[in-house]
Amino acid sequence: MKQSANAHAVVQSFTRQSKQFEKGALHFSDKDYLDFMVSCLHPSKSDRVLEVAAGACDCGLALAPFVQHVTCLDMTPDMLAVGKKTAAKRALDNVAFVVGDAQALPFSNAQFDLVLSRLAFHHFLDIESAFEQMTRVLKPDGTLVLIDMVATDDAWRGTRDALETLRDPSHVRNLSKKEMLALFSTHSVDVQTCKQTIKQTSLHQWLAFTQPPVAVQQELLRRFERECQGGEKTGFYPYQTDNGICFTQTWLLLMGHKRPQHI
Repeated sequence: MKQSANAHAVVQSFTRQSKQFEKGALHFSDKDYLDFMVSCLHPSKSDRVLEVAAGACDCGLALAPFVQHVTCLDMTPDMLAVGKKTAAKRALDNVAFVVGDAQALPFSNAQFDLVLSRLAFHHFLDIESAFEQMTRVLKPDGTLVLIDMVATDDAWRGTRDALETLRDPSHVRNLSKKEMLALFSTHSVDVQTCKQTIKQTSLHQWLAFTQPPVAVQQELLRRFERECQGGEKTGFYPYQTDNGICFTQTWLLLMGHKRPQHI
């Protein structure tokens, strides 16, 4: 199986993180957001769905009760194992789990009615290839959904990405809203929905989730504390709360339809 250049970093990182996903830590398994996503997509009982870089398969499992079949693809077996356990607990028997690379999807052209990816594109070295693969396996007039964190549009964007990568070496680069919209335009997918959601994140949980080395945790804590005291910017704009230092993430949901002539 062909793999992207950063495959080792991704598998290593998410194998370590899989226990946190199993616990439902942080807000990646936020039921309110998953319900919001399903309401935006208007799934049909005849739909065949592909979740790309599915991780613990939260989106695919949320859609499973409303569609004919869901395929969850991820390159980290331990993450898919979390999804399998959840599917078994919910008695969902219309979900398949496939180990594979988002940038080389092992499916035929025009196979799915709905293709989605959530919080994964910032891990891809070649976003064009990944998006092209998603459109390739999508049926003409099918629905494509991209959900990811939006880059801050300021001078500290690169600093934030560098600190994200320090915490999680599989992180590559957050995309801007403009860059995400350009993917849809370039690959002949007409955007129908564009919605932003603000998520508050605890610095303590954010660090615990990826379990970086103690020295890295200490450095990140020092940087965030210094900014809260008016010092050097991190690009995260952290703030003090009763529960410690927090910051916000902006998630963007883009949904579009593939033009019939683009196969």
